[in-house]
Amino acid sequence: MTLDKNFDPAAIEARWYEHWETKGLFRPERDGREPFTIVNPPPNVTGSLHIGHALDNTLQDIIIRHERLKGKDALWVVGMDHAGIATQMVVERQMNERQEKRTDFTREEFVAKVWEWKEESGGTITQQLRRLGCSMDWSNERFTMDDGMNEAVIKVFVDLYNDGLVYRDKRLVNWDPALKTAISDLEVETTDVKGHFWHFKYPLADGVTLDDGRDYIEVATTRPETMLADMAVAVHPSDERYKSVVGKEILQPITGRRFKIVADEHADPELGSGAVKITPGHDFNDFEVGKRAGFAAGEMLNMLDGEANVCQTADGLIPDKYIGLHRFKKDGVNGARELVVQRLKEQGFLIPHISKNQDGEEVEHDAEPRTIATPFGDRGGVVIEPWLTDQWYVDAETLAQPAIEAVKSGAIEIVPKSWEKTWFNWMENIQPWCVSRQLWWGHQIPAWFDEDGNIFVAKDEIEAQTQAGKDVALTRDPDVLDTWFSSALWPFGTLGWPKKTKDLERHYPNDLLISGFDILFFWDARMAMQGIQFMKDVPWKRLYLHGLVRAEDGSKMSKSKGNVIDPLGLINQYGADALRFFMAAMESQGRDIKMDDKRVEGYRNFATKLWNASRFCEANGIGASKTIAAPEAALPVNRWIISEVVETQQALDKALTDLRFDAAANTIYHFAWDRFCDWYLELIKPVLQGQDANAKDETRVVAGWVLDQIIVMLHPFMPFITEELWHAMAQEDGDREYDLIVAQWPAPKAAIDKQAKAEVDWLIKLISEVRSAKVELNIAPGTKLSAHVRDGGEGLAEQIARHAAALDRVGRLETLSFDPAPEGPLAQIVVDGATYVLPLADAIDIDAEKARLNKALEASQKEAKSLSGRLGNPNFVEKAKPEAVEKARADLADKEAEAERLQAAIDRLG
Repeated sequence: MTLDKNFDPAAIEARWYEHWETKGLFRPERDGREPFTIVNPPPNVTGSLHIGHALDNTLQDIIIRHERLKGKDALWVVGMDHAGIATQMVVERQMNERQEKRTDFTREEFVAKVWEWKEESGGTITQQLRRLGCSMDWSNERFTMDDGMNEAVIKVFVDLYNDGLVYRDKRLVNWDPALKTAISDLEVETTDVKGHFWHFKYPLADGVTLDDGRDYIEVATTRPETMLADMAVAVHPSDERYKSVVGKEILQPITGRRFKIVADEHADPELGSGAVKITPGHDFNDFEVGKRAGFAAGEMLNMLDGEANVCQTADGLIPDKYIGLHRFKKDGVNGARELVVQRLKEQGFLIPHISKNQDGEEVEHDAEPRTIATPFGDRGGVVIEPWLTDQWYVDAETLAQPAIEAVKSGAIEIVPKSWEKTWFNWMENIQPWCVSRQLWWGHQIPAWFDEDGNIFVAKDEIEAQTQAGKDVALTRDPDVLDTWFSSALWPFGTLGWPKKTKDLERHYPNDLLISGFDILFFWDARMAMQGIQFMKDVPWKRLYLHGLVRAEDGSKMSKSKGNVIDPLGLINQYGADALRFFMAAMESQGRDIKMDDKRVEGYRNFATKLWNASRFCEANGIGASKTIAAPEAALPVNRWIISEVVETQQALDKALTDLRFDAAANTIYHFAWDRFCDWYLELIKPVLQGQDANAKDETRVVAGWVLDQIIVMLHPFMPFITEELWHAMAQEDGDREYDLIVAQWPAPKAAIDKQAKAEVDWLIKLISEVRSAKVELNIAPGTKLSAHVRDGGEGLAEQIARHAAALDRVGRLETLSFDPAPEGPLAQIVVDGATYVLPLADAIDIDAEKARLNKALEASQKEAKSLSGRLGNPNFVEKAKPEAVEKARADLADKEAEAERLQAAIDRLG
């Protein structure tokens, strides 16, 4: 085939992806080969491709394509997560549009509707991953609620329960009053909100007073409504102000509840009054204080229902006027918070906040204004309420121990290694994992209760009934399991477990997991715990954690800021290959990526350059190679480029093995652009246009082989253009025997030719120096010059003679002699110890050029001096914006480099 004049990504991408998928090339039959396995973090069935997905999946695809080209049985497991909360929300929203509610249907009917939605509308992201070029094993696509995964989830829960590692307990959870379910920490977003800090008097009971005579303790809170369920006041054990009243009682003003003053280190003597009201049933810190004070979870008071409206506490002490109120103002209606503040103010228990106005006069306010870090549900959109409920928990502390040891022993290698500290810190302080959710969509918990509350956990109702006895009435727990519970089984559940399948035997443990650091605890750590528990081996041998993709200014992308980048828009504009290469080139271990459209555009230009280079080859009779090994070569330029291929392949393999994606991308980029396109193709033009038939034949064979190696090595990064070029460059006698996606990784079987490398490197340096001198001296690039050589070493004359054609055609040096240079204006360049004197009498007006250069040098030095003075001023460096200081430093470096270049040009003129 003949390549079109212009490179158009859109014209080739869909065609090649459909070709690969239809022919089953993402998972070719390679049962006898070494296995290599990656599992894709399953995206939500409701999700769309975002820029983080683009990074994560690009990195995975680079690795899997590389391993496939190396001949391995490369498996990239793909599937979707059922996304319990998100999916149920989507379906309920659609129902609301039809004036329907979930509760209008039975559970079974609603779940059936969700499955219908999934078949009709779910999985948009799988098509978008195809746009990105992800070579996943779609023929075995999995879903966290398919039959196989469902079997695995049920077995894991039952086995953990039987081993004492799953249990039911009453604890505080993140409760979303909008969704009416517990949610995980990952689903909580903390936002700074303008609020208030109230100070109140809590009267001491029974006539007790503090040492200073006060008959009350001052407490402060941002949530005054919670005092309806207060159970203690805490003071620090060493706080002298309160030692005499520890163990005494408070008489809470609104409820009349009596509770003790307890000593606990949670109270900070330096913060406020040093006394803290304790509401164990509605605050995570207070819950722990309550336990230390001797309250069992079942004794802790709860004052809110599932919608965050006030309900009566177990002791019945909340006044009726508060019952049914929302926790705080909602839809313009005052809630419990506002009423509590009003009543305490009326009773004289509110301590006003005093400020001064513009005239210096004191002004009283009910509360001190504060900016408060407030937790919101990422989907429900309302303030999260710490809520005391009965939930199912996994004993994460026990499961974490082998996962900690796996990293310590090296059974799991975390890359970058700096993340190990974070891993250990979290795992060693891990809390029980709440795995129950109050939803209908998801894996319903396999637990049944009898009328007395006894629990029977079993794989199905028949087995549970057998445990309970045939005449015992059972009711199944209505809750479902946290989505992360099922995805924690992904590395082995997707391979057929609990059945002993061939895939499970060959592909577990997986070789590598690539993950964003933001799900290190929520997914990665839990996979490690469950994998070791049930497979008695780690889930993967290496864990690579990449950073976030940020906006161009380094800020986090968010819809509210309007700086979210749509990867599909970038693909439409520049092509998937350009976006993929950008992601790889910018992925540096331990750093976030700053989005930069110009860089993406630059990599589109890189693809275009390779396209045009291939068209040049095509036009000059250069086609596909017939060998994997490097061809024989006699010409230095051909021996040089073969050596460059060998070095590039070695560097690329090392970078990919070390998961240095930026180094890998830059290695192939610079070889393809600099060495092959800019130099090799230019240096062989005189050969191809010459009269030596043997030299032309050799060069065509070598050039075709080198282009093949570039196409293969670039394929993991830019799969679409490389597959197109692979077939386009096929010889006229037919197409390739196989597609590039299943080709063989380069194996040059050639040594690095040091002599050829030194010779051609000399040639490149000489031509580059001549070009630089022309730029500095304002000489037109096409102007031909002559050179007179001084101090040349042994063999230099023969070397010059061998490359006379390239020096003339590419370097625009029509003659090089060892005779003395003529009198007149000259420029000198030094390469490898030899001096090349360039007569300039016919090329430029020396006096005018010197004047131009001196004027430019003076201006550069003046600007550099000004910038240096500004940076030497402490006031500027300390007070200016950091970006302004950085710009000044960059400008200074540019001006100093410019001055240095101009001085060198003046020196050349003598």
